[in-house]
Amino acid sequence: MARKKDNGPGGLVVVDKPAGFTSHDVVAKVRGIARTRRVGHAGTLDPMATGVLVLGVEKATRLLGHLAL
Repeated sequence: MARKKDNGPGGLVVVDKPAGFTSHDVVAKVRGIARTRRVGHAGTLDPMATGVLVLGVEKATRLLGHLAL
């Protein structure tokens, strides 16, 4: 059985989202920086809204459901 590739450590990333970016835009940017597809967010902000957006990278994506409460 083939082993799954480990993309390194994961974690939570707190982003101060600027206006003009969607939550998906921020996720896409972090995917490129972290060089992984496994990035999710714990809430959605309007494109014109600014504020804190919590992202999970790699295994930390499992925590996001608990943070949304």
